[in-house]
Amino acid sequence: MPPLYPLSPDILRRCSDPDALGFASTAELPSLPFALGQERAEEAIAFGLAIAHPGYHIFVMGEPGVGRHTTLFRLVRALAARGRTPPDLCYLHNFADPRAPRLLRLPAGRGARLKADLQQLTLDLRPAIEAALNADSHVDRVKALQEKHKKREEEAIAALGKASEADALGLVNTPEGFVFTPMQDGQPMAPEKFEALPADARQRIEARMEAWGERLADLLSEFPGWRQELMRAIARAERHALRPALTHLTRDLRRHYADLAEVIRFIDAVCDDIIKRAANGLLDEGGDEAGDAREEEDASAARLLRYQLNLLVDHGETPGAPVVSEDNPGFGNLIGSIEHFPSAHGQATHFGMIRPGALHRANGGYLVLDAARLFSQPFAWDGLKRALKSGRIAIEPPAEAQGWSSQVTLRPAPAPCQLKVILVGERELFALLTESDPDFGELFRVAADFADDLPRTLENERRFACLVADIGRCAGLPPFDAPAAALLIEEATRQAEHAGRLSLSTRHMDDLMRESSFYAQQSVAEVKIITADAVRAALAARQRRANRYPQAVLEDILEGGTLISTEGERAGQANALVVVEIAGVCYGHPARVTATARVGDGDVVDIERETELGGAIHSKGVLILTAFLAARYARHQPLSLSASLVFEQSYGQVEGDSASLAELCALLSALAQAPIRQSLAITGSVNQFGEVQVIGGVNEKIEGFFDLCVARGLTGEQGVLIPAASLLHLMLRPDVVDAARAGRFHVYAVATVDEAMECLTGLPAGTPDVRGMLPRGSINEKVAKALAEMTVAQHQRREGDAPPLRKPLRHNRFNALAGS
Repeated sequence: MPPLYPLSPDILRRCSDPDALGFASTAELPSLPFALGQERAEEAIAFGLAIAHPGYHIFVMGEPGVGRHTTLFRLVRALAARGRTPPDLCYLHNFADPRAPRLLRLPAGRGARLKADLQQLTLDLRPAIEAALNADSHVDRVKALQEKHKKREEEAIAALGKASEADALGLVNTPEGFVFTPMQDGQPMAPEKFEALPADARQRIEARMEAWGERLADLLSEFPGWRQELMRAIARAERHALRPALTHLTRDLRRHYADLAEVIRFIDAVCDDIIKRAANGLLDEGGDEAGDAREEEDASAARLLRYQLNLLVDHGETPGAPVVSEDNPGFGNLIGSIEHFPSAHGQATHFGMIRPGALHRANGGYLVLDAARLFSQPFAWDGLKRALKSGRIAIEPPAEAQGWSSQVTLRPAPAPCQLKVILVGERELFALLTESDPDFGELFRVAADFADDLPRTLENERRFACLVADIGRCAGLPPFDAPAAALLIEEATRQAEHAGRLSLSTRHMDDLMRESSFYAQQSVAEVKIITADAVRAALAARQRRANRYPQAVLEDILEGGTLISTEGERAGQANALVVVEIAGVCYGHPARVTATARVGDGDVVDIERETELGGAIHSKGVLILTAFLAARYARHQPLSLSASLVFEQSYGQVEGDSASLAELCALLSALAQAPIRQSLAITGSVNQFGEVQVIGGVNEKIEGFFDLCVARGLTGEQGVLIPAASLLHLMLRPDVVDAARAGRFHVYAVATVDEAMECLTGLPAGTPDVRGMLPRGSINEKVAKALAEMTVAQHQRREGDAPPLRKPLRHNRFNALAGS
């Protein structure tokens, strides 16, 4: 096997050439006419916005900070500006059924004008009605009707009294009412004279009085009917008086809204209701005392409210189609709500307390919602689904929507639901909804997936510089010179964790650019251009601010609290590398892995798993290395060892398989009793054939071990082994690259476990010859020999005094190498 050499420093960090970018500062660069690297997502959004069929709502997904909202609103607003402005939405009082307010749709801008006109109408109603009802002609007419009624009653009473004179009776009006009394010589008979009459005479008079009393009762029973006729006559007179006044009062309204039949019908209904209620509560009632004036004024205003308009959505100032973004998509904020107020009979409401939701405001346009916030609100998703599937926006409280409430409330006429809904969320949520809710797939047929990064080519670097220029202009920052832009491009590559790609996280780039501008202002009073030094200062300051945890880990290692060796050799012990993420920031540091081996039944014990500190992926890695061990060294004989693997001084959860190469090397070292150089750390996962696989966080892992070596002093012997497949992910800090260039620190790339063991132990791995025999003194020969001896010992232990197997070293044939 050829010797393994350290990687060239040029491979450890792919630098951007400022001269190749083709500009002196970002001020020279034009704005990007599109979202960088998001052509697929833009095409999906454009398709979803253009297609008019139901169910083609859009789900925009991707990682936060890649420009989802910026791109989405740019496309939506451009299309909305060319769209048609939807009508205003209003609610009116329903005179036939007050609990079911009527919906009125008006051309954009007409709703506010009609609301103002109806408010003015209610202000003019009181004086107009008072003037009409207090007019001399109307007052005289009412008086005439009243006098006529009074005369009719008096004449009827007089006629009855005149007729009773024929029976010597007279009709007398007393404080107790009309009564008949005997007459004598044209005068009422005195009581003592009446009592002096013979008994039969008194009986005859009393009989006549009773008969005439019945006729009087019959006459008086007709008086209520006559009074009702009077009230109807007065009502007809009031209508006759009010109709011309209302016609004059609404003449301009009818002329302004002659093209809107619904408005004209409402004005007719208002006039009819005013005429019907003019004498019955529309005007002031009671309230003779001064203290009742305010209450009466409020009550009168409430009575006049029915003639006004509830302008739910006003599009008078909306250019094109509306674009609405609802940050708090609760049920009421989406569907609308009905407010209540306390009254003498409990909670009360009216059509004027209907409040619009985001669906009303976006009707005829576009509604943008955050998916995670939507699904965190009770009933919100069900309400949105119901509206989109039915094509109607029915305002009703959530409890009532679920059939739980019996509270009497309004039932407003539903508004049409004609809009495009765009949800913005993450890929995991989209997958979950697609699998768990069939309605979601029927409603949101368009998925716009935003890319996280794009290939790093020279052309894309130049386009990325244009993106940097756009971000700076939006933030009001000074331009960046070419070296500073090159550093930003390199930082985008590091964020992508791939030397051949550029991260599209504009949020991270925006933060770094603002911080660079800040540090540039610390040295110059007026910053005209931001240099690379300012960017370096911002990166260094950001690292210092977030360095508390890794500094604490490093100090603990240096103090001896956590045992990590960076010099010397030891069998069965290796320096693995782990990554910890805290608040979105990743740190790497070494962790000691140890292995022990003894005669047993072929078990490799993962102590982390046994103590429930190991995750499923880590346990999988241990099982894979166990399978590799058996397949390579025990294909034709039982694996008679019992081994244990552990992360020393690990007190938390261990997850991932990136330490499986270190664990396998430690186990092979323990079997072969071949010491491992402690100046080297190792990371990588392995498969069953001993091939080293790619891992994540390679830069942070290397830098974590490098920081420890720097703290203890670089010797030129220290370094890190990484998978050869991770070379494309290298984007190390400049200080690590400088140390590698000076030969004080090394990074090695290994493709197999054999390469790793040769580098760690300095011994050859050993390749079998044509007879299948391994070179003596090689790692594989030592491991095979140790396992063969364990097999013999295990066989002897089971067979008692049975002789040992002959030629035990024949078991060191490397039979499994052909498959590795």
